[in-house]
Amino acid sequence: MSKNRTFSSQISERYALALYELSSELKQKDEFVSNIVSFMNVLNSNKELKNFIKNPTYTIENQKIVFEKILNLMNFNKTLKNFFFVLIAKKRIFFLDEIVDKFLKLISEKQGEISASLVSSKPIDSGTLTDLEKEISLNIKRKIKLKSKVDESLIGGLVLQIGSLMIDTSIKNKLQKYKKLMIEA
Repeated sequence: MSKNRTFSSQISERYALALYELSSELKQKDEFVSNIVSFMNVLNSNKELKNFIKNPTYTIENQKIVFEKILNLMNFNKTLKNFFFVLIAKKRIFFLDEIVDKFLKLISEKQGEISASLVSSKPIDSGTLTDLEKEISLNIKRKIKLKSKVDESLIGGLVLQIGSLMIDTSIKNKLQKYKKLMIEA
């Protein structure tokens, strides 16, 4: 890791590691991941909730009340609720995105998964994405988790990045190669 880590990055790593160790100790990794992913889906789809978390003017008591209601509705276990309440009490709840991201990466790494990004010119449905993950996993003999993004400037094709390996089959890349060849000729 880089020596120039930010304050928020250091905090996020500490809390993510604590959450990981807690989930391992309780043998509830899958439940923690499922609950947290569900919560993040709710958070990311609700602009008002996101603003509520990011706004430092709300009191700790107000945040606890709101989180208590949400987490009860989502049937979170007591341990996971307490984790959220610690984040609120320590005024770290606005780092939640980063903490969750680092926690999920830690879970993936410990399970031997490799994270990769797939950029396409059009959205890829979840079934196709799952098929791609399976196919790539078979070829590299390790479990892979793809993060899909859309970049319409690619025109067509895909860009796959696994660690330092990049496979670019996009039309944009091919056009740039032809342009370079024409300039050099």
